[in-house]
Amino acid sequence: MRFLGIDPGLLVCGYACLEIGPDGEKLIEAGVIRTTAELALEQRLNRIADDTASLLNSLRPDIVAVEELYSHYAHPKTAILMGHARGVILQKCAEAAIEVRSFGATRIKKSITGNGRASKEQMQKTIQTVLCLPMLPEPSDVADAIAAALCCANSTKNVVVG
Repeated sequence: MRFLGIDPGLLVCGYACLEIGPDGEKLIEAGVIRTTAELALEQRLNRIADDTASLLNSLRPDIVAVEELYSHYAHPKTAILMGHARGVILQKCAEAAIEVRSFGATRIKKSITGNGRASKEQMQKTIQTVLCLPMLPEPSDVADAIAAALCCANSTKNVVVG
């Protein structure tokens, strides 16, 4: 089964595709979708939409796991902007008829490390260990996407991860 994890962002969206099979979990591909702050919002969203559609077409995931919005009272605009990116990602998944599951950051962290308040470094080290990666997954957007995919796999019946 293939899981595509996405950490939505307006400047950087992390993504990671995991394949879970009888031999365990395997990282198929991971990376980032980047936009530039100089582009108009609608152009940035179009780039994210186009790149998401391309990923869905090439990686053919069974399920897409997307991190839920997080809003800090001091930075509500950040959540609103991230929501735009998340929206175009969800729309492209719907267009491709691919199931989407959303997970909060705390649930993802707890699923991976056992601690819902784990640091980015702890998450990266745990992911490196679970997937037997030669280096820490970087940037943190990629690690967050891998974590979302692993969390989704952990929550899916008949699939055992780790």
